[in-house]
Amino acid sequence: QVQLVESGGGLVQAGGSLRLSCDASKSITPINSMAWYRQAPGKEREWVADFGGNEPRYADAVKGRFTVSRGKARRTLYLQMNNLQPEDTAVFYCLARTSWGNVWGEGTQVTVSS
Repeated sequence: QVQLVESGGGLVQAGGSLRLSCDASKSITPINSMAWYRQAPGKEREWVADFGGNEPRYADAVKGRFTVSRGKARRTLYLQMNNLQPEDTAVFYCLARTSWGNVWGEGTQVTVSS
């Protein structure tokens, strides 16, 4: 089954931290790259972070607060989110880019209270 599964979302107070994980099923192969996106209520989905080659890349809004990492097999993507703010409230989605198309996860809700 072609599947991306995100986990780690939840409710946290401003200034708190969460760590998201995304696991790709073995049927998603080959994976060219993976990325994190998010969609806040009433807004379009936006790119958050990924790797350009071996270098992590971040949207300006999260730079310095979020850290993206990946597992050795590069089938798992993580997002460590520190100093979360209410404007970070969104559904966070994982994306796997393959030679035959893009695969999206179902998303995990992150809610930051003030």
